[in-house]
Amino acid sequence: TLRRRKPKSIKVCALLSKPERRKVDVTIDYVGFNIPNKYVVGYGLDYQQKYRNLPYLAVLDTVDDEGQGF
Repeated sequence: TLRRRKPKSIKVCALLSKPERRKVDVTIDYVGFNIPNKYVVGYGLDYQQKYRNLPYLAVLDTVDDEGQGF
């Protein structure tokens, strides 16, 4: 773990930050984008095992009764 390695400092980096979703106050040292509380897919982010291979980030606006995004 990190504690055993006794680092002199730790920096936190996030491509996407949703400040309104935080339950604990955390300082993010490097933020790519602050975004609203929306469901984001693409670039490895998925929704029910779908959309993670998109070559861009997108907001999933609608989810139907079966949990399918469209």
